Amino acid sequence: MASEFRPGGQVLYVFFGLIASGKSTLAEAWARSLGINSYNSDRVRKELAGLAVNAPQQESFNAGIYTAEFSRKTYDALLAYAQADLAAQRSAVLDGSYQSKAERERVREIAERHGAALIFVECRCPEPLLQERMAMRALDPNAVSDGRWEIYLQQKDRFEKPAELRSGELITIDTDAPLATLLTRLAVAVQHTCVEAANRRGLPA
Repeated sequence: MASEFRPGGQVLYVFFGLIASGKSTLAEAWARSLGINSYNSDRVRKELAGLAVNAPQQESFNAGIYTAEFSRKTYDALLAYAQADLAAQRSAVLDGSYQSKAERERVREIAERHGAALIFVECRCPEPLLQERMAMRALDPNAVSDGRWEIYLQQKDRFEKPAELRSGELITIDTDAPLATLLTRLAVAVQHTCVEAANRRGLPA
């Protein structure tokens, strides 16, 4: 189980991927199982705008609180939260699209500055399941994300594959399975990834 796994030292986990890929559900559950903080981009974005986290926003892509400028504020805030935890010798989880290499490199800089291990978890699932999740989310009055199919298609076009990530930094997980199963798979994958990272850095696993 994930709650039984404790990698040595601080780890900055980054759950990323496209809209409705299941990253937020898995990120929150993983953080809870380890007793660490998880910072969600949708939640932080709305808090910065002074909105209730479940207040629906129907702006089109790159409008309203989803402009490039407001997205920069959001991801700056995520980094600040992570940096505070790492400075206090705590691991943390970041949860957002992190769709560009540049955005991922900013996270790397923070992890390296604090001597923390860095693990990216790319969440994926088939498009029919994405559509089903978005439809269910649209009916949920407590949903935080405003992701819709048209936004997903635009995000998909802009998404930069994480080819720059090093050995021992990337886990890819398909989220079309029960959450308990995903947590078990993730715990195993994280353990293997930490071993790879230690080998790369010449450290004992």
